[in-house]
Amino acid sequence: MKNFDWTTFTRRIAVKSTLPEMYAAWTKAAEIEKWFLSNAKYFDANKNLVDKNTPIEKGFTYEWHWYLYDGVEKGKITNTNGEDFIQFSFAGDCLVDIKFSTQDDYIIVELTQKNIPTDDSSKENIRLGCDSGWSFFLLNLKSVYEGGLDLRNKNPNLKGMINS
Repeated sequence: MKNFDWTTFTRRIAVKSTLPEMYAAWTKAAEIEKWFLSNAKYFDANKNLVDKNTPIEKGFTYEWHWYLYDGVEKGKITNTNGEDFIQFSFAGDCLVDIKFSTQDDYIIVELTQKNIPTDDSSKENIRLGCDSGWSFFLLNLKSVYEGGLDLRNKNPNLKGMINS
């Protein structure tokens, strides 16, 4: 039996879209709020707030807020190429790589989260928790950009659902 790798996971989804549209979905605060976050703030290297329609760049930092979740995720944009790759820190010292490729009429969005610690708390909350969260949000990305339906639960009376 193969040993389970607690330090990384990869999820892929095909979205009927264009490469520029998918890249913008991940690199502009105004776009990432449509399918992932309730509020995204990016700051340039001088700590100035970046306009919500300005694409992120390497060296920017972020503050992310979700619906129905009080925590704030803070991290750094560690790489961008303006076309088909983004990398950012997430959940502490983890890194998330987002790669885009084209196949037929689809953009393949490939997300890899890596450098996950192997203590029990990280196994549960980062490896399993982030895997579940990213899987839902990738489905929501597809839903929003292909059909316009946002699947996120925004009702505070309905916490604990698979879409919150």
